[in-house]
Amino acid sequence: MSHIERKSELKRRRQRRAKLKKLKAKMSRAKTPGEAHAAQQKIKKISPLWQPAGK
Repeated sequence: MSHIERKSELKRRRQRRAKLKKLKAKMSRAKTPGEAHAAQQKIKKISPLWQPAGK
């Protein structure tokens, strides 16, 4: 029995959403602008269309 592609797609989507949630939380509790910027860059790598709330 072959692996169903839709299940793989959904798993990737769930993992991406969870990682974005974690990175956004990390960005919001960052103590320095450098930490926040690093988190923003990682978010942009995962989701290129994402825009920070302030812009």
